[in-house]
Amino acid sequence: MTNTNGTRKVEGYLKKLKTWKEESTKLREIILDCELTEDMKWMHPCYMLNGKNIVVIHGFKEYVAVLFFKGALLKDTHGILVQQTENVQAARQIRFTNMEQIVEQEDILKAYIQEAIEVEQAGLQVEMKKTAEYTIPEELQQQFDENPAFQAAFEDLTPGRQRAYLYYFSQPKQSKTKVSRIEKYMQPILEGKGLND
Repeated sequence: MTNTNGTRKVEGYLKKLKTWKEESTKLREIILDCELTEDMKWMHPCYMLNGKNIVVIHGFKEYVAVLFFKGALLKDTHGILVQQTENVQAARQIRFTNMEQIVEQEDILKAYIQEAIEVEQAGLQVEMKKTAEYTIPEELQQQFDENPAFQAAFEDLTPGRQRAYLYYFSQPKQSKTKVSRIEKYMQPILEGKGLND
């Protein structure tokens, strides 16, 4: 299955790459060997099966990675999948810092891609944490108690926005920092905006 337009876009992207050019090209070759269709999504080469995202090649400062969209469902028999941050629920990466690692792990990488394809074909979904499973910081609860309109506005936000705020408000160790974060975002929440809107 080839998507000539997607292939052209990916080739153009690889030509312009300043870092991880050889490594990204090698990763692309390995992934294409697994009969996936390629295109550019989120400004990175993305590989799909019947329009469903399977993996993306991502270059970072310290490493180049293959990111599996449903990596949390893979068995990870070699213990090489990395969860970027504790907030990332579904995706997992395999990171490489040089060409040798990619060459050495080519068969493993193909096995993981094959498993990711099987996960997609089986229609498996990552069970996302519900907003209710996130704890509401005391400081936020206090604001809710004092201001029912604020609580109602918060509850009207999409689950993703609620989770982003809960995580952001819970991060600081000090109560006063939590309070200042909550106060700073009260107006955007009342306006139905997310953390990054």
